[in-house]
Amino acid sequence: MEATLKFLKQLAKNNSKEWFDVNRTTYESCKAEFEAVVKLVIDKSVSFDKGLAGLEARKCLFRINRDVRFSKDKSPYKLNMGASINPGGKKDMGAGYYMHIEPGKSFLAGGCYMPQPDVLAAIRQEIDYNTTDFKKILNAKDFKTYFKELSQDDKLKTAPKGYPKDHPELNLLQHKHFIVVHPLKDSEITDKNFPAHASKVFKAMLPLNQFLRNCIDLKA
Repeated sequence: MEATLKFLKQLAKNNSKEWFDVNRTTYESCKAEFEAVVKLVIDKSVSFDKGLAGLEARKCLFRINRDVRFSKDKSPYKLNMGASINPGGKKDMGAGYYMHIEPGKSFLAGGCYMPQPDVLAAIRQEIDYNTTDFKKILNAKDFKTYFKELSQDDKLKTAPKGYPKDHPELNLLQHKHFIVVHPLKDSEITDKNFPAHASKVFKAMLPLNQFLRNCIDLKA
């Protein structure tokens, strides 16, 4: 995806509608390139996550236009290309996979981001009930190969409602997101084997996603 990274670098220096309109053909070409890569990743990932069968890559891609209605930053375009690879596509709020392509800042991620309060409560309850199983997932060899730990973003500083401050697993229960992140180098993005690498990383996430999906199913 050399062309895509090059376009995004240029966009970072020229984030305006006027420039984008002049370079729209290049953008459409890069978008098609990214969509093709996402399709390859989906095709490889179906072998271990059957829920992705039949998923169309185009339904996973996020728009490059920014929503600036409530932002002080009025730049019209994102500086990345992103795709949410979930059984229901980008609108699926369950546990899935995410691909973020941005020069020098690319990554693969997965899990459950910003779960609704009832889902968050169900995840915490399941971790409380089945701590041993959850820790086995986080300490598994394949998991540790690509991730150090759950993302620490936005963690509570105290115990969540309904749990004592001296809970032995407080560190896990304080999470508001249950996601993992695997950073990528630009050289990995442009490598012909990138789709295979991405699917291996996603496969390592699978036990976490299965645990989280089970929590969501139990809530329902």
